[in-house]
Amino acid sequence: MYETILIPTDGSNEARKAAAHGIELAAALGATVHTLYVMDLPGVPRALSVRDDEETVREEYREFGERVTSEVCTMASRADVKCVTALRTGTVHEEIVEYADEMGLDAIVMGTGYQGRFGALLGTVVEKVVRISSVPVISTKMNEAESRPSGA
Repeated sequence: MYETILIPTDGSNEARKAAAHGIELAAALGATVHTLYVMDLPGVPRALSVRDDEETVREEYREFGERVTSEVCTMASRADVKCVTALRTGTVHEEIVEYADEMGLDAIVMGTGYQGRFGALLGTVVEKVVRISSVPVISTKMNEAESRPSGA
């Protein structure tokens, strides 16, 4: 069915929930997961090019991306699932779909947040990926209880 599954991450709780689901699916199918962090640098390239700290900002994004993709691979390792990490820069939904296409991946698993009782079913990035992806997209959704801050 699926031999390779893409799990994009931004380090959010929604992404962690999707990672857990994608890894569980991969473990059941004997699939490999790829985890991707897309650096969506604000105002690129114009706004950053006039900032003095452009390289610092890029480095912070890169370090964060390495950390959150490593977290997904740690989860995968615990489930005995092979994991590949990748970082890209650009428009998030476009980079996710492009990566899946370039790598010949079979499915994408993404998370979306709770948007209220009458909110949209899919979040903005997930919805855009669903619309342009040529491979199946599986979305996990946070429920109201999961979306509440701890202690609330």
